[in-house]
Amino acid sequence: MPIDGQNAQRTISSEGFQTSDGTLYVSKPFKSKSSKKLRALITFAPRHSTFDINNEKSVANEFRGFFSLFWISIFIFTVRTYVRSIETNGHALNLAFATMFSKDAITLALSDAVLVGSTSICVVFAKAISAGWIRYYWTGLAMQHIFQTTVLIMAVGWTFNRQWPWVQSGFFTLHSLVMIMKMHSYMTVNGYLQWVSEQSQAILDQLREATNSEGGWDHAVRVAKEHRAALDAASAIGSSHSSGTSPMGTPPIPDGVQASYVDPDTAKALRKRLASMSDANGVVDADTKNVVDSLNDPNTYKKTDEHIPSATTPHPLIDHPDENISNLAKDYSELQGELVSTGPLYIVWPNNITFKNFAVYMLIPTLVYELEYPRTNRIRPIYVFEKTVATFGTFVLLYTVTESFILPYTPTYDQSFFRSLLDLALPFMMAYLLLFYIIFECICNAFAELSCFADRQFYEDWWNSTSQAEFSRKWNKPVHSFLLRHVYASTMTSHKLSKQSAMFVTFLLSACIHELVMVVVTKKFRFYLFALQLIQIPLIALNSVPFIKRSKLLGNLMFWVGLYAGFPLLCVAYVAY
Repeated sequence: MPIDGQNAQRTISSEGFQTSDGTLYVSKPFKSKSSKKLRALITFAPRHSTFDINNEKSVANEFRGFFSLFWISIFIFTVRTYVRSIETNGHALNLAFATMFSKDAITLALSDAVLVGSTSICVVFAKAISAGWIRYYWTGLAMQHIFQTTVLIMAVGWTFNRQWPWVQSGFFTLHSLVMIMKMHSYMTVNGYLQWVSEQSQAILDQLREATNSEGGWDHAVRVAKEHRAALDAASAIGSSHSSGTSPMGTPPIPDGVQASYVDPDTAKALRKRLASMSDANGVVDADTKNVVDSLNDPNTYKKTDEHIPSATTPHPLIDHPDENISNLAKDYSELQGELVSTGPLYIVWPNNITFKNFAVYMLIPTLVYELEYPRTNRIRPIYVFEKTVATFGTFVLLYTVTESFILPYTPTYDQSFFRSLLDLALPFMMAYLLLFYIIFECICNAFAELSCFADRQFYEDWWNSTSQAEFSRKWNKPVHSFLLRHVYASTMTSHKLSKQSAMFVTFLLSACIHELVMVVVTKKFRFYLFALQLIQIPLIALNSVPFIKRSKLLGNLMFWVGLYAGFPLLCVAYVAY
């Protein structure tokens, strides 16, 4: 049915679903004005990682053969390295590096276990928040930041106390930062939902008071239902098909796509149905007409909504003719909707605050907490075994590159600066690619499989980046999502910063964290990496110049040259100077 003017203004974006005969676009309503502390929209959906052999898109990619070529070339290169080392030194590897990074391994493992175990205090904190013992804004928020800062200081101090080599120090510091980010997201989201719950209850009290002047609650509900029936009848009589113009507030529909306009509540149900029908790549195995026709099937909605909590359905007083009552009901419904997950389990806050829920969240390879994530039906042991073997196999290659081509060329202050860059550029790039594959393709996918986490998009095609901004968005999706929600969007909503100021704050925080890791690893205060991180801001502006922006090849060349030069430059700077 067509949307009326009031509802049309609530639909400002659309979601596309690929069907067998095209793409079906369903409009999405924006957030309520009553929610003052909006979070950035971070969506999770069933997706495969790019290099996963189960990814149908990657299998069909015309460059898929280069993936096999890369690993075959790396294998031949490694065997050649071993043969030359045996001929020269009498052994393939001297294992000196292994001796170094295995130092104090038991203490490191115990320290890491204590670190992970300490995160369980978040559940106690969240329970205290939900019970009303602590108000999150602002007492709980202050307690949260004090706790997180304490954990960071203790972790960094412990690395210096143990005098670990750079590998152990770097690992423990990075893992501490990961745990802090996960704790921050968990406590922030649950604290925010406590605020939403309080606001929701306050609006409900206002709504009850407003209905008293309309003959009471039950009478107001009956009036609203009668008004809704009258509007539906008038809409059915006066409805007519438009000739290619979109309703006010909806995005333009692509050429060749047939439009079918429905009210927001129906669109919401349709999106849920489409999401349940889509595969891991978001493709619906049905044609558009059959899906749209299912809107008129009452059994569809009976099956779809029978397990959905009432908090996710609009309040009946939304249709009340009194504008004040209607607006209060809308705000109440939208706030209540934030307290319920998107399905299929429809978890209602605070029922999510359990040690089991937190343990699963800690296992899931994401830094952004949600009430519910897309899940797989089962754990595939063969898949876990495949990723485990790939992890150790790739680590052997990484170890070989590090011991054979990086450590022997460790620069000193009396060596040629440019010769050091030349010697280390290719080995560092190989080490980076191998480390990236281990973390984001092997380890993240293995933990995702063990936790039945269905969204495996831990990275995108960062190798095609044409700017540093695009690279920062694509190469590490978990960290990018965290910064987007809890730093960039948070500073704009809480501190009323502009987009440019919020971006600067995000880069500044990122630069400080990166420099902290380098201080722990090198035991030096140099701020080289800090400066390089902040230099990205003017580089982003440079990449927006029309001449560079139009030439994607030039942008990609600049990106790769910068990446190639960055790693050895940092190594020479921190080690030799």
